[in-house]
Amino acid sequence: MLVPISWLKNYVPITDLPKELAHRLTMAGVEVGDVEQIGADWDRDKVIVGHVLEVNPHPNADRLSLPTVDLGDGETATVVCGAPNVAAGQKIAFAKEGARLFSPRSGGVEELKRAKIRGVESTGMVCSRMELGMGEDHDGILVLDAAAAVGTPLVDLLGDAILDVEVTPNRPDCLSVLGIAHEVAALTGQPATEPDISYPEDGPAIEGQIKIEVADPNLCYRYTASLVTSITIGPSPEWMQQALVKAGQRPINNIVDITNFVMLEYGQPLHAFDYDKVNDKTVIVRAAREGEVFETLDGESRRLEPPMLTIADAHDAVGLAGVMGGSNSEMTEQTTSVLLESANFSPINTRRTRTMLGMNTEASYRFERGIRAALAPLALRRATKLILDLCGGQAASGIVDLYPTDREPSPVKISRSRVRQVLGVDYPMPQIERVLASLGFETAEPPGGLIDLIEAVEAGPVAERSDTLWLKPPYWRSDITIEDDLVEEVARIVGYDTIPTTMLSTAIPHWEPQPMTEFKDAVKDLMASAGLQETISYSLTTLDRLASVDAVDDSNPPIRMANPMSVEWEYLRTSLRSSVLMTLASNRRMAQSDGIRIFEVGRIYAPQDEAKERDLPDEKEMLVGVLSGPRFSTSWTAEEAEMGFFDAKGALEYMFGRLGVDVVYEPADDSVLHPGRTAVMLAGKTRLGVVGEVRADVLDRFELDGYPVALFEIDMETLLSVASAVDLTYRAASRFPESYRDLALVVDSEVSSARIQQIIDRHRLVIGSTPFDVYEGEGVPDGKKSVAFRVVFQSDRSTLTSEEVDKFQGDIVRQLGRQLGAELRG
Repeated sequence: MLVPISWLKNYVPITDLPKELAHRLTMAGVEVGDVEQIGADWDRDKVIVGHVLEVNPHPNADRLSLPTVDLGDGETATVVCGAPNVAAGQKIAFAKEGARLFSPRSGGVEELKRAKIRGVESTGMVCSRMELGMGEDHDGILVLDAAAAVGTPLVDLLGDAILDVEVTPNRPDCLSVLGIAHEVAALTGQPATEPDISYPEDGPAIEGQIKIEVADPNLCYRYTASLVTSITIGPSPEWMQQALVKAGQRPINNIVDITNFVMLEYGQPLHAFDYDKVNDKTVIVRAAREGEVFETLDGESRRLEPPMLTIADAHDAVGLAGVMGGSNSEMTEQTTSVLLESANFSPINTRRTRTMLGMNTEASYRFERGIRAALAPLALRRATKLILDLCGGQAASGIVDLYPTDREPSPVKISRSRVRQVLGVDYPMPQIERVLASLGFETAEPPGGLIDLIEAVEAGPVAERSDTLWLKPPYWRSDITIEDDLVEEVARIVGYDTIPTTMLSTAIPHWEPQPMTEFKDAVKDLMASAGLQETISYSLTTLDRLASVDAVDDSNPPIRMANPMSVEWEYLRTSLRSSVLMTLASNRRMAQSDGIRIFEVGRIYAPQDEAKERDLPDEKEMLVGVLSGPRFSTSWTAEEAEMGFFDAKGALEYMFGRLGVDVVYEPADDSVLHPGRTAVMLAGKTRLGVVGEVRADVLDRFELDGYPVALFEIDMETLLSVASAVDLTYRAASRFPESYRDLALVVDSEVSSARIQQIIDRHRLVIGSTPFDVYEGEGVPDGKKSVAFRVVFQSDRSTLTSEEVDKFQGDIVRQLGRQLGAELRG
């Protein structure tokens, strides 16, 4: 909302500098994003008021002229001018050589230089609005008021500052100059005055000249109208055009300019209909008919659907309520009678209508923010008065005011105790009343009946009830509904910066450890550093998705929401598997050839056995992740391979290693995972979770094809209990070098590599071992397999000799032979 200071001064005295005023408004919650200074670049000696003495034709150009301008103190200048509207006797804005003006060619401010145009030297310029930076109009020069004194610096006449107010959705009153004026008055202690809205009503009664009906009062809360006949359409006066241009509007003609001016002044949109084009002199506010086609003022034909609200005559729609008028009732130069509308429409329906039609107008912007219905008759009378003043004519006696349902707000209570409780400051009641009165609030009687009794009881002792006020919100405010709204008004006008800083009334609670929260963060960091990305999904899902991963127990089904927002979010999930697989499927559709590594830490909700209706589920924290797609990005340096079981196992081993948890992988079965490619993770005898490759039929349920999918699932609470028991102690690095041996061992096929590795790692000088090859086939007896390990030895006391390493290796092989029947492969 652009608010010119010159316009604001019509309603409240302004003593602060523009930037100071902007700061005060911002600190009071009415943010001013910028202050634009009009005339800041005008030199007082070089941009002045001039008087055109005569206009002669240019000797070498038909479209140019040579006006001679009186600059005051006996100084004159003859310059070249291309404006078609320059004429003798005009007061104009004249720029001398050296003045800084806006250049449409460069788009910036440039210094005016002497120039020879078609053989005639020009040492100045008669300015248009564009050169002065006052708008985009450069078709003609700016003609000033005839009373302007010649030689006056233009900055004294037209200089201004414009506040760019960034209005929040709950303050539609600040979308008006009067609304800002009331704010300024409260902040500065100055009185705010409102414009005169009285006018002579000399014509016949309006009821006999127009019939108006509100067919849908749920969408049209209030409808007011006035009628003015025998008007003359023409340009609006210069003062109004300047005000509109500074506020970001384009002047059109006096009627349209008046409706825009009053909309900016009061914040109430208006619309003017050509009265003679209204069929049967009837207006019906009704919902659009199914498939009704309507041409708006911008020339676009729009297909309407109910409940879009229209303003219609006896035959067709003539306006789209709250958004835009129709071309079939548009004002033209031949218009002599105007039916003026000022109404209040449903904000929700207005927003839906303009969204569905792809429109956004100044009117809809205000209506959808919920302006007060009380504005309608005031703005109507103000606009009617301006029409009579600027367009002539005769106003019909009275106005139409249809108000089917009274929507005026009830009085709101404010008490000294509540102010003290919320703000921590004990303001005296007279100060509270004075602040709110400055904002336009009026004292009111408390509501009667049961509400009065309840409020009296809640107020407490009689002494405290005396420090309570009931106030009626001013007609322009639609955001005051509860007591704390009034407390906020007091705080922002008194000044947030004046509220003293105090210590908390109670001691700060001691820190309490939250092991699971901290552990989850640690696990997430480890998963991310292992190359996986975290995802977050909704806790609600569908029964079908849970069934697709066998997470539905018919005897104890998942918990259903009593009032689900959608069928997509109906049941509390009993497994994270479907959520992560859905996320994978969604990403796979977008990235069909990329490797995807994702995980989620979240809760599942397992119904309790034999639970009663209101029993809460058992909530468990789980970690689930999936890896799928190419192991490496396409590159000539990397071989093409797909991620699978061992990629998921590698990421998990990295996490377990950093947590200090020793994990053994044992073959297992899982209804979702592929037989033979599934392992259960054990820490001692404690089961942590499962890892494996997802079965093909399960992948089909999620439309995942093309790549295998490795999935792991871990119970976070179990992992936390195991990790908490780990005693992590510091071990200094040895000063002596490592030695390694590669062992190829022949063992029974059912012996796991993890079992072999456990026995190897028991040796006191073994610091690590890694399986690097498994072989079954020629050279290995049936029922046997060859497993190769690299074993690393290191001592803290000395460098190991080859003979010592050989001896240690022999000890390990003998131990493997006794426990597993292992032999060295020849």
